[in-house]
Amino acid sequence: MCGWQGDASSNNLRLMRRTIALACLALSTSATAALRFEVRYAPGLRTEPLDGRLLVMLSTEEGEEPRFQIDTSLDTQQMFGVDVNGLEAGEGAILDGSALGYPVERLRDVPPGEYFVQALVHVYQTFHRADGHVVKLPMDDGEGQQWERSPGNLYSTPRSVRIDPAADEAIPLTLDRVVPPIEPPRDTPYIKHVRIQSEKLTLFWGRPMHLGAIVLLPEGFDEHPEARYPVLYVQGHFQSTFRGFRETPPEPGLSGEARTEAEYGYRFYQDWTSGRLPRMLIVITQHANPYYDDSYGVNSENLGPYGDAILEELTPYVERKFRAIGESWSRVLMGGSTGGWIALAQQVFYPDFFNGAWCHCPDSVDFREYQMVDVYENENAYWMDSEWKKVPRVDRREVNGDLTATMEDANRYELVLGENARSGGQWDIWQAVYGPVGQDGYPHPIWNKRTGAIDGEVADYWKENYDLRAILERRWKTLGPKLVGKIHIKVGDVDHFYLERAVRLLEAFLESTKEPGRGPYYGGSVEYGDGHGHCYSGDPSVPTRIARLTIYQRHLPVMAEHILKTAPPGADVKSWRY
Repeated sequence: MCGWQGDASSNNLRLMRRTIALACLALSTSATAALRFEVRYAPGLRTEPLDGRLLVMLSTEEGEEPRFQIDTSLDTQQMFGVDVNGLEAGEGAILDGSALGYPVERLRDVPPGEYFVQALVHVYQTFHRADGHVVKLPMDDGEGQQWERSPGNLYSTPRSVRIDPAADEAIPLTLDRVVPPIEPPRDTPYIKHVRIQSEKLTLFWGRPMHLGAIVLLPEGFDEHPEARYPVLYVQGHFQSTFRGFRETPPEPGLSGEARTEAEYGYRFYQDWTSGRLPRMLIVITQHANPYYDDSYGVNSENLGPYGDAILEELTPYVERKFRAIGESWSRVLMGGSTGGWIALAQQVFYPDFFNGAWCHCPDSVDFREYQMVDVYENENAYWMDSEWKKVPRVDRREVNGDLTATMEDANRYELVLGENARSGGQWDIWQAVYGPVGQDGYPHPIWNKRTGAIDGEVADYWKENYDLRAILERRWKTLGPKLVGKIHIKVGDVDHFYLERAVRLLEAFLESTKEPGRGPYYGGSVEYGDGHGHCYSGDPSVPTRIARLTIYQRHLPVMAEHILKTAPPGADVKSWRY
């Protein structure tokens, strides 16, 4: 209505046009005069203008800071977000009713009352990439792309504020603190930390970029310098050091979950050092990047050549430094969730480099079941609809059937955290890894983040390049002979994120390789945990959290047996079995 154009030759129409214009001006003035937050950062916190995502968080819960209370669970608190560009010290950034929020969409819909309020800016850096694009993204600084605790981010001291969305009021907030740097973890006799600069990634991103690894050494590593070891490469979310390995018994004061973790960590140490487990290197790769806490371990238009960098730069360095056997028959993969997808993808994309992948609850391995979305046939990711009915698609369920987040809900959470796939969230990294580069240099989304409308051309790109089932089926004649006996998948049959649906489609193809003319038969395994949710890794008789704490004890003997069985004639199968 405010953009209506009439015939200027009519006095009545001119009067109507003027009346409409005045009404629109009144509405605009009212909108800008409504409740808003005015955020500044204190002088001395930065020496240069600030780019980033400004978040203002409201919480009804006293105690933990609001920045630590935001997630996609039912217990989340409220946040709103806007971009800031070139913000100078002392200059005010305005977050008003036009800002998108989560879980409440608009500031006007926040109930009046007392809230603990906190502001934070997730700082962006400028990258001049080799593909010619200039983009602003948050650089990982050792925290694994966690916006609420990323070093260098500015945030305010929380304070109690009376909020009335109907008030014409500017609420001042001052960013008076900076998240401090993270102290690098220290080596121990068993756990070593590696960090190298990657030439391939540095060239792509136009600035120094690094890869890392955490290495668990076998008992007797120093005493047997002639030994060469097989390697288990563990893929998954960023971790700063090796978790679940504890060299001392639990302290007497520990209780609850902390005591359970400590007891199982010490038990792993005892098994590791007693000879009850095969002597192998366990290597956890670190490849946090400007989009996420890991790169998904493959080459990507938006992230760069992470697959090649990991295999051609990081892996040779680690294997030389820690005396690995260094041949494909002696390398195996394992991972869960994100790591489950990475393990399978690296085995598929680099079939001659690895000798088996044990994949637990992998992210969607067939995009006909991208969680609950068929990106090739569905028109909308958020809604199932018909002529008369519209039903939301679900992002997360509990094992008991409770639904705790919708697709729209989870995607809006990420959109508030950062536009252009800059949230550091799960849906955004999938679009960054799997998708092409958009004209603006950021990932071309598979769907509209606000409406859920799917882009069919982007879906076709995904199918060609990252749909693991589609790639296997299309290339089985050449890939199949290299993958026989190497694919092992475990998933709960009520996975929290419906990931078992895609696994069933992949399994159907893998089993079809038995048919005449389709072979060779894949010769691996697919297992479903009856009644188990996300992160099922086998042993259905124990809870998932306990199975997670014994994952190495359960899998290493199986992997070592496979390595020995498939070792070529003359291979070193003795030096590491001292």
